[in-house]
Amino acid sequence: MGRRLIIWGMALTTLGLTACTQFPDLEHTQSTDLKRAAYPALVPIQPILAQNAAPAPDSVEVASTLTTRIDGLRTRAERMRGPILTNAERRRLEQGLQLEN
Repeated sequence: MGRRLIIWGMALTTLGLTACTQFPDLEHTQSTDLKRAAYPALVPIQPILAQNAAPAPDSVEVASTLTTRIDGLRTRAERMRGPILTNAERRRLEQGLQLEN
């Protein structure tokens, strides 16, 4: 019971202190251009909602596209795992390094 009373007391104290807060003066924060600006045009909401109600993409088509992309990425990754230099390029590089020593 005592713990509950302490929590309520802290909550009421916090609420009381925040009620005494001085808020900033917001009267003169708008520029004159903003005060003179016209209100935005009101438009019907139905055409906007209709744009969002577009049919979802066909799941079979999406799966096919993703499968094709995955296969292409796997092929590319396999090519990247191979040797970077051909045997002829490797021999030429080794000969060039031996000449410098």
